Amino acid sequence: MPFTVKIRQFDDPVSVGEGQTILEAALAHGLPYPHGCRSGNCGSCKSELLSGKADLQPYSEFALTEEERQRGLILACRAVALSDCEVAYLGLEEIEVPAVRKVACRVTGIVEATHDIRIVRMEAASGGPFEFLAGQYAGLSFGDLPPRDFSMANRPDEPTLEFHIRLMPEGTVSPYVATALKLGEEVMVEGPYGTSFLREAHTGPVIAVAGGSGLAPIKSIVEMALKMGKRQGIYLYFGGREERDIYLEDHFKRLVARHPNLHFITVLSEPAGPTKRRSGLLADVVAQDFGDLDGCKAYLAGPPIMVETTTEALVDLELRPEDCHADAFYTEAEKAALESSS
Repeated sequence: MPFTVKIRQFDDPVSVGEGQTILEAALAHGLPYPHGCRSGNCGSCKSELLSGKADLQPYSEFALTEEERQRGLILACRAVALSDCEVAYLGLEEIEVPAVRKVACRVTGIVEATHDIRIVRMEAASGGPFEFLAGQYAGLSFGDLPPRDFSMANRPDEPTLEFHIRLMPEGTVSPYVATALKLGEEVMVEGPYGTSFLREAHTGPVIAVAGGSGLAPIKSIVEMALKMGKRQGIYLYFGGREERDIYLEDHFKRLVARHPNLHFITVLSEPAGPTKRRSGLLADVVAQDFGDLDGCKAYLAGPPIMVETTTEALVDLELRPEDCHADAFYTEAEKAALESSS
């Protein structure tokens, strides 16, 4: 039996079929409902259930805490309506997010950034330009391979799209990128997606934390903030396990030389030997450097455990949860495991 769901931000209600999630129904009706992973991992589709009943399929507590659920919040990608409902997604009413679209691109550059990360650059061949907000991501389709999500590392005003793709040996797409991708190949880019993007109106300090290839969206956010002429302190923490995981260091040092408000700190969690860099967990290093973070905004991207522990550390330092914008990079295997438990 279908139910009717009214989404406060849109005029027309949607019909939700049996077993269909609210997000699936909204997207099927062509509504630009904010979302990310679609598997209950990222929290991008977090919404308030204003009336009615909905059942939640399994999800990560990083995306929705028990306290939030008790307050009536849901994840639209995991919410199955049990009656007619009214919902409202959170926090984006005053921000104009570019519409999702497909753009055919051609690969113009492939750089070996580290032992397991390739920087892939591409430009629109047809259907462009590709519009997005700094910090968002897109679905990339290489030939007949299944689409995978990667964040844009360039500024939105730059014509060349840049992606940082980490090799996952058991994966399907990243081994192809690492060993077989050629210049001139066509790649379909669909997006943008995600809500962990730069809040341009914010004037307080910025804490930006990246782990591994999570540097991509953080790079976009930091460079866009600098391009806009923002003068508040911007503190960029970039972490890797060991020395060989650090990349683009010279690039950020040049930015620091031109922008006195930018601070760039590298952190190694498992250095192979003595190091002059900071060492330890990113969460602990950031906590050592700050007292009260009220009035700041934080942007985090990278492995889920890093994002979760650092988010907890920032909130303990009085950062408001709504000022923490996080993009946890779940693998396809992790997403599939959650789906199989539904």
